[in-house]
Amino acid sequence: MKPLFLITALALSLAGAAHAAGSHDHAHEHKPVHGGVVVEVRDIDYELVASPTAIQLHLRDHGKPADISKASAKVTLLTGTHRQEVELKPAGSKLEALGTFKVGPGTKAVAVVQIAGKSPATVRFTLK
Repeated sequence: MKPLFLITALALSLAGAAHAAGSHDHAHEHKPVHGGVVVEVRDIDYELVASPTAIQLHLRDHGKPADISKASAKVTLLTGTHRQEVELKPAGSKLEALGTFKVGPGTKAVAVVQIAGKSPATVRFTLK
């Protein structure tokens, strides 16, 4: 009876490990392509690139550029006690806003991204 219990326990533990590994199995890495900070939400990689003159958000779906032609985003930048809200619009293969922005290491950003036909995604970043 004891060997059967051990075999069953081993089989169940391996099945759980295989399921956990398979639930997030994909063939791309979450590394910045444009020098920004990458966060994954709902199988989309969001890369935020922030400079004092531009805020850009690049979206990749399973490693390939996502269709952002009908997308928009609202980004809230928090640097110390300074708060700034920025609307991003499609600009080529990215969402972008040009202007003057107070950003630097430690700046926190919260982006609410709306892609046509999908529910909004909230993405949180901390700049390095």
